[in-house]
Order: sequence, then C-alpha cells, then structure tokens
Amino acid sequence: MTETALILIDVQRGFDDPRFWGPRNNPGAEANMKALLDAWQERRLPVVLVHHDSPKPGSPLRPGQPGNDFKPELDGARPDLVFGKQVNSAFIGDVDLDAWLRKRGITSFVVAGIQTNFCCETTARMGGNLGYDVTFALDATFTFDLEGPDGSVLTADELSRATATNLHGGGFATVQSTKDILAALS
Repeated sequence: MTETALILIDVQRGFDDPRFWGPRNNPGAEANMKALLDAWQERRLPVVLVHHDSPKPGSPLRPGQPGNDFKPELDGARPDLVFGKQVNSAFIGDVDLDAWLRKRGITSFVVAGIQTNFCCETTARMGGNLGYDVTFALDATFTFDLEGPDGSVLTADELSRATATNLHGGGFATVQSTKDILAALS
C-alpha cells in the first residue's frame, strides 16, 4: 500500500450539532478516522484533508465559523494536502485532486470522513470512475437520518448500508473495516 493515500473528508466540528443535522450513526467513527490518520502518518503515507466550505448562510460549515474547523481528532495532523470544496465530491474543489494524485503516482486511496452517503460516497464513486483503486472505510464514516421526497425517513444506519451496497455492487470501491485496512498496512 505504499502508493495509497488517505483522504479524510469533511471531518469538521459543524457536524457535531444534532439540532441542525438530526440523529447520526456510528459513534465510533471518529476513533476509526484517528486510527487511520495515525497509521498513515506513522508510515509517512500521503494524507489529504478536505473541508466543506458551505456557501449557505445558515450552515455550520461556512468558512470563518467555528463549525468549519476540523474536529479534534485531526489535531496534530501533518497532511500533504489540505483544501476546501463547496460540493459533494473532493474531486471538484479548490484543488484538482485527480491531477495532484496522478502527479505523485498515487493510484489508490482510502476514503473516510463525513457524511457517508454524500461527500464520502460521491468521492469514492468519482475515484472509481477515474480508475483509482478505492477502499471505503465504512466504519470510519458517519451520516444522519434523512427524509425522502415522500416524507419517509431512512435512518443513518440504513443509508450507510445503502452506500456500502452501492459502492460494492457498482464496483466503485472495496468496502472494508478500519481493522482490515490497518491489518493490510502491516
């Protein structure tokens, strides 16, 4: 895995407000994100941190607001690249991520972060479409319950299972646990 980057997406304090986002899943996600970050840094593998810079006035993820800051689990991070985006995919941001990865000969990456079914899944899908070998650390992501167009609500756990199914079934990414990803690094 010497050419495998870790891409941590939107690990921001603004996602800590349940009044804004609603119920979430996977309370152990941040510990898994931190475990991946520590392993990548220990091995001096490439680390990319992406933050969502929402243009919406009421969003806790707006630049200049405390919610735009990275969560404490990323304290001490020594990323090779940090940049912002205003859409779901990390491939459409302030930096051309595809060009950055290719320039360094990076052909594979691990995705972790927030939210499972939006920015993380979209980045994994685009990465798969661009020909990268993508690993999706499902237990190092989390999301929130979401209402559909008919008013029915899918729970965060249901959405996570759907993401895993979409990525696996569509051939976009290999879905693995943090434990299995870390074991492959050894």
